[in-house]
Amino acid sequence: MSEQGMLQKFLDGGQVDAGVFALRPDYRASLLAVDGLVPGPSDQAGEELLQEAESAARGLLADRPVERLPHVAAWRDAYQAFGAKPSRTRNSLEALLRRSVSGLPRVNRLTDLYNAVSVLHQIPLGGEDLNRYTGAPRLVRATGKEPFDTAAGGAAVIEHPEPGEVVWCDDAGVTCRRWNWRQARRTQLGEDTTAALFILDALEPMTDEALHAVAEDLAARLTLLGPDVRVARRLIAAGTPANEGD
Repeated sequence: MSEQGMLQKFLDGGQVDAGVFALRPDYRASLLAVDGLVPGPSDQAGEELLQEAESAARGLLADRPVERLPHVAAWRDAYQAFGAKPSRTRNSLEALLRRSVSGLPRVNRLTDLYNAVSVLHQIPLGGEDLNRYTGAPRLVRATGKEPFDTAAGGAAVIEHPEPGEVVWCDDAGVTCRRWNWRQARRTQLGEDTTAALFILDALEPMTDEALHAVAEDLAARLTLLGPDVRVARRLIAAGTPANEGD
């Protein structure tokens, strides 16, 4: 199997549990598996993209609070549906928008890129180190027993999600809690990441066309991060085993 074929096989193993679609039948996940990336620290290209995202966010928030933005409001409703309090555990899009006013974080080349794309397109977007995955990604309602590798007070700890919480996981445990709230330390992107999984989370009112446009934009930007970058894509939606590949 070609390296491109291996990326697609990994994505084809991805699943969204029926219990998640029961909460939000309008949910769609666009997954991108990428390898051949040239990693590194924050750079000038990322700085310019982050500044563009910060400017766009300030424009969006000039005449309304962040919770009134349509996609943010939809995610607040989704969090309430499984018992999370959106004012205490904010979806990743809302968290980034709130930080945009004072300045988005500068982390590393890959993280800076996907954070900026998230803000520019108004969509929760997560990035994970593909080489640290064990098995395929799955979005499920948690039992409460799954391990979640995180930090508290500067020390590494293992926590567990609440029963019924929506979590992304692999065979080794939770990779992201509360749909798109907090990522695990185990699979986080670093300056040594050469292969990555990106997850784009969409609810109505975001259209399929808009979601496709985000995936196209992200893929195009990722291909600039190395001469041998390969990107495989898959769309998962309720009742439609749709796949889209490059």
